[in-house]
Amino acid sequence: MRVYLDNNATTKLDDEVFRIMTPYLTEFYGNASSLHLFSKETTDAMNGARETVADILGVSPDEIIFTASGSEADNMALRGIAKAYRNRGKHIISSSIEHHAIKNTLEDLRQDGYEITELPVDKNALVDLEALKKAIRDDTILISVMHANNEVGTIEPVEEIAKIAKAHKIIFHVDAVQTMGKIKVAPKETGIDLLSFSGHKFYGPKGIGCLYWRNGVRFAHTLTGGNQEKHRRPGTSDVASMVGLAAALKKAVANEDEEYRRESELRDYFESEILKKIPEIVINAKDVKRLAGTSSVTFKYLEGESILLSLSMKGIAVSSGSACSSDDLQASHVLLAMGIDPKFAHGTIRFSLGKYNTKEEIDYVVTTLTEIIARLRSLSPLWNEYIGAK
Repeated sequence: MRVYLDNNATTKLDDEVFRIMTPYLTEFYGNASSLHLFSKETTDAMNGARETVADILGVSPDEIIFTASGSEADNMALRGIAKAYRNRGKHIISSSIEHHAIKNTLEDLRQDGYEITELPVDKNALVDLEALKKAIRDDTILISVMHANNEVGTIEPVEEIAKIAKAHKIIFHVDAVQTMGKIKVAPKETGIDLLSFSGHKFYGPKGIGCLYWRNGVRFAHTLTGGNQEKHRRPGTSDVASMVGLAAALKKAVANEDEEYRRESELRDYFESEILKKIPEIVINAKDVKRLAGTSSVTFKYLEGESILLSLSMKGIAVSSGSACSSDDLQASHVLLAMGIDPKFAHGTIRFSLGKYNTKEEIDYVVTTLTEIIARLRSLSPLWNEYIGAK
């Protein structure tokens, strides 16, 4: 059996979405920025995709910017605000558990003279709101916090953060790459000024992202070239991917509540079974509101990579951390920020469920995982030392 439990890294393209995209990969190929007859179908499709996304978010179509990825949307938000508001100040607040699309961009801005404050989190990866209030300064221009963490699934209190940001007239950006299409995201209701997300996280195509940029927030260019996306993001429009993102998002939102309940039940079943069958494990962020399909499990006295590779040999795909840094053997910065001992953080696996997973698959994973952990621990000096000391 082959079981895919790495849906936080990327999802399978929905078959119906692919069919909707196909005409714009073959039949309707005109450049959407051209004025001739071949562009009419693609221009109409692009405008329709933008209106669909805007309707779902409850915003205006001219506040939607299509990008090539969630990372590009994050970059555009951080660098754009830093550039547009540099005369007001050069202080930016974020958190210690952000995705590398945010962390590395902020580090680059730090090299350019911006001051960055990373907020601490508690043992469940929740951002410390009191630390946020204390961090705000007269020259703070931006707060950027993820909606839900990609590794442990914790859903952050963005509503409370938005209120704090508004009270101090600070721009608020949310990285919603992991939540869009999974839980309700309403930027205007919440008080979010900029919002990033990516199509391939909710069964849409890869290579397409989106950035909501509230009208009234100053814009500065971070890329130069043509005048696409209302002069804000250059590059020939990828209409097929725009259409795919919009179709996938519409379908995901329509089934959002039902799928949240289904995945929650499946995840809870998985966790209850492994807690019964495998000793010395910890379910991270288990006691807080988190993404329905995300389960981060620390297997003490083992290395995550050995578990991952053993599962892969049995047809099961998981992640030992963020997929974007899977070639980095350093302990996850998220787990360390949560206060998890580094020697145990290395033994953490992320199981991320999606809409195609079944109970039959979860039963196979539980049985296989139980056997693998027992075998690896029998070979582990750390485990044998722990057992000997009991």
